[in-house]
Amino acid sequence: MDALATAFGLVFQPYVLLVILLSATYGLFVGAIPGLTATMATALLVPVTFFMAPVPAVAAIVTATAMAIFSGDIPSALLRMPGTPASAAYADEAYALTRKGQAELALGAGLVFSVLGGIFGVLVLIVAAPALAEVALKFSSFEYFWLVMLGFTSAIFIAGNDVLKGCTSMLIGLLISCVGLENPAGAPRYTFGNAELMGGISLIPLMIGMFAVAEVLRFALAREKPVMAVDRPFGNVFAGMWALLKKYPLQLLRGSTLGTVIGALPGAGADIAAWMSYAISKRFSKEPHKFGTGHVEGIVESGAANNSALGGAWIPALVFGIPGDSITAIAIGVLYMKNMNPGPMLFVENPQNIYAVFIVFIVAQLLMLPLGWMAILAAKRILRVPAALLMPLILLFCIVGSFAINNTLFGVVIMGVAGVLAFFMERWGFPVAPTILGVVLGTMLEEHFFSSLVKADGQLWPFFERPIAGALGALVLLIWLWPLARRLLRRAPLRSA
Repeated sequence: MDALATAFGLVFQPYVLLVILLSATYGLFVGAIPGLTATMATALLVPVTFFMAPVPAVAAIVTATAMAIFSGDIPSALLRMPGTPASAAYADEAYALTRKGQAELALGAGLVFSVLGGIFGVLVLIVAAPALAEVALKFSSFEYFWLVMLGFTSAIFIAGNDVLKGCTSMLIGLLISCVGLENPAGAPRYTFGNAELMGGISLIPLMIGMFAVAEVLRFALAREKPVMAVDRPFGNVFAGMWALLKKYPLQLLRGSTLGTVIGALPGAGADIAAWMSYAISKRFSKEPHKFGTGHVEGIVESGAANNSALGGAWIPALVFGIPGDSITAIAIGVLYMKNMNPGPMLFVENPQNIYAVFIVFIVAQLLMLPLGWMAILAAKRILRVPAALLMPLILLFCIVGSFAINNTLFGVVIMGVAGVLAFFMERWGFPVAPTILGVVLGTMLEEHFFSSLVKADGQLWPFFERPIAGALGALVLLIWLWPLARRLLRRAPLRSA
């Protein structure tokens, strides 16, 4: 109790609260600009933390990250420009709601359920950090391989009515992920002698192109200019949230739980959590036919998942010093710099600092409600801009965001090519989301598959030997074979008759 009282004193002092407020504003701004991810926001904060004490330094990182992950939903809903890769999972759904004149519903659900999911992840971090971290450490390349395969199965659920086109779209993403040197042999692959392609296709320019540039092209080439979704003003973003909470409590719990578990797995993070959660939401929904047309259920579940993953990612980081994602990898460096070496002894030697981190997590999530609301109100100014002026501004932001990734024009080229590709894919009925999913998971699939094959000496049986790997493998095969088994079971009574 003494340590807890000390922790409250460390957090609730004017300097730390000011750091939290400024970091929150900074995170909201960075996350809302496509191309400037939550990871980039965290990395840019590191030099500033050199001059801070341990608690405000960690508070700055935690707060900025939470805000950046949420604020990616704002351009996603208004302009179909995902601010972060996690927001891309439900960008089409949120934008479809906006086009139906329900922007306040999309943004309100994203805000409120991100906060609730984030608080869930923090509570799990506080209560069950050691136990969940121990489970996470049992994941080897075999378990990760099946987890990635489970993620690819999500493409079937987010593909829409035409599964074949959805799978084709996913395979395009897999092909894109093969470009570069990231393969077991380290040999150039699909680079065509271009040195820029050696490092592969960057996800952020690709994502900006496939979502935002494709939208600009559609508007520019339309004979009759459509009414822009952002031309319509919207009302109170909190209206109807209590009704959504009563209608979708299971979706909130499921998304928060999945996000926390996925976040706790090293190398996974909010991106994969959001994609998998959206796919599961559609698979088990009572109204799956509404997904893709502007249905808030998917936003509720995946919005909760992407913020709960933030708390989950800190579980292995604090307990074992193993980063759950790229953000916690940066945070671990800051912890070491401040002599808060992650590990079990941190809970014994500096419990007040750990409790202070927990309190900062809760404060950051609660602060997201008023600040997120203010950010949405600021975004309403976009609604007053005529579409003819808005589209060039969107394109300008796309170019700046794509250039900022590696400070080269090659990112802008990737953005342009991806925009043209997505324009024709959607014109011919191929969904874009599975392509992004294929790119996100493609590199992980190859890495863990070949690592597992080396360990197994080329045998397939070891992929099922470990308990967790066997359970995940059986689940994946069951999902794949269930449609065929169900069809055979339906035919069996007919034959007997």
